[in-house]
Amino acid sequence: MSTFLVLLQSIDGASIAKAGIAISAGIVVLGAALGIASIGSSALKSIARQPEASGDIRTNMIVSAALIEGVAFFALIICIIALFI
Repeated sequence: MSTFLVLLQSIDGASIAKAGIAISAGIVVLGAALGIASIGSSALKSIARQPEASGDIRTNMIVSAALIEGVAFFALIICIIALFI
């Protein structure tokens, strides 16, 4: 029990903050990956149902994926800025 208390006392606030930033960056990446995967899955299902609309579906899929990727990139930049402040 005493070694656990010594270990807890040796951890300062900065290292806990850095761990939190790393965890939040991982959550951002996972969220973006799940969002883009969902868009791709839905687009493939839609193209299978209506092959004649594949051009419009593909265009909308690419725009949506780019928007999700932009938001994820912005969130990662915020995490990196928080890491060095």
